[in-house]
Amino acid sequence: MSKYFLMLIFAFVAISCSKKVEVKGNFAGGSPLERIEFIEASGVATLPLVNLGVDSKGSFSGSFEAPKNGMYIMSYAGKTAMIYLKGGQQLNISGQAANFPNQFTITGDAKNNNDFLMDVQKFVQGYAAKINVGELVSKNEDAFLKEIEKIKNDFETNIDAAAKKASADSEVVQYKKDELNASLLGLMNQYEINHAQITQNPNYKTSKNFKDAEAKLDADSDRMLKNQPIYRNYLLGKLSPEFQKFASANSKSGTEMSSEVFAKFLDTKKDLSQTAKDYLLAFVLSSGDITPGMTKENSEKISKIIKEKIKDSQIKKDLERIQFVIVGPKVGDAMSNAKLVKADGSDYKFAGGKPTLVMFYASWNPYIAEGTVPVLKEVVNFYKSKMDFTFVNLDDTKDQFVKTSNALLKGIPGTNVYGEGGMNAQIAKDLGIYGFKLPSFIVLDKDGKIASRFFYNLGDPEIVTVLDKLSGLKAPMVQPEATLQNDLLSPQPEVAPTK
Repeated sequence: MSKYFLMLIFAFVAISCSKKVEVKGNFAGGSPLERIEFIEASGVATLPLVNLGVDSKGSFSGSFEAPKNGMYIMSYAGKTAMIYLKGGQQLNISGQAANFPNQFTITGDAKNNNDFLMDVQKFVQGYAAKINVGELVSKNEDAFLKEIEKIKNDFETNIDAAAKKASADSEVVQYKKDELNASLLGLMNQYEINHAQITQNPNYKTSKNFKDAEAKLDADSDRMLKNQPIYRNYLLGKLSPEFQKFASANSKSGTEMSSEVFAKFLDTKKDLSQTAKDYLLAFVLSSGDITPGMTKENSEKISKIIKEKIKDSQIKKDLERIQFVIVGPKVGDAMSNAKLVKADGSDYKFAGGKPTLVMFYASWNPYIAEGTVPVLKEVVNFYKSKMDFTFVNLDDTKDQFVKTSNALLKGIPGTNVYGEGGMNAQIAKDLGIYGFKLPSFIVLDKDGKIASRFFYNLGDPEIVTVLDKLSGLKAPMVQPEATLQNDLLSPQPEVAPTK
């Protein structure tokens, strides 16, 4: 009896500590070409945790491991909304596809916290519309500080009322108050930088009262640093004038990456905690220097910076992962031997023999049919005497793979295979393939080893150079395509609030 009781206790603990979030829902009028992703919002180099398909009726379902309780970005149809999630929750999301993200409903375990967010956001939108930042910054310091205090009191009163109404958890309430403080610190930084110029008073310096008010808002700096990207922006803004002077005086050749110079600058900042240095340097790395097509030299420099300058193990891990995702495996590495299947159910593995151009794609990617396939036909027809071609489908089901390969790639010489599990397939994990990397291409040499970085455009001169070298052929010179065939480098939409 005691044995089974202990087993029951262990099972309960395992369930209660689960980080898995179960999500399902429906966006009426949704297109099966659209996808739903969730991304942890407070990280510095985070990647989508899940990529869910939407069926012809607008329904979707799936699960993912939530690394922490907190805010998550939900993206759908190129638009984003913020929601609050906790590990172990089950939630339902519904609404009209055309109205997302301005209107949608969350029910289930996450309802109360997200009802709270909705109420607060309504207040924020109305209140913020009445704030004239230019007018605020032009006020004398005493008047400005009184206005900051009034804004803080008004917001906190609303936050507390909304929390009581929705029975929100203390963590999400604290998050909104921290977000408020970080936003007010940003306003104070704007005042400090711009007030002298706006008022034509070059002698203006902030008073002790100003600094005391700033310190009061900044009292929970460690927590805000870890949870509030807006707070990191504030810190970067505070450091910006000093950094610009440092960069002008210490940039050797003008060709250094921004993260190289910033890392040197942070070494001089003895007043900053190591945690702050880790978060700020990670932001500069992930938002500026870790980019598709980066040179091997720059990639090695970035690896060195991450290894030597970043001390937080999770931030280091996240940066290393996103660098791998963007850059891909190293030239000379063995190709993933993850399971792939053909339409007839037989297994497929990359065995070598001839150099091979590998394409990863899915039917829901908007660029595959019109943008990629016509160019692919020309590339295959030119190199087919000296190269092999493998087309790896990452649709949600094998049936969809069969339909897609027959519809899109019929008649194009090559081997059509499927990664079971779609975006969750092992080969996608091994090679760091996410939705924003589709369609993409990589080249293998005759021994089946990686021979190139990932490419997102078959018109890229570098991929033509690789193909020419491995095949011994010489492709005719053509004008490169004017646009990328996927949205990896496209401006990302701003996060829209949940309503």
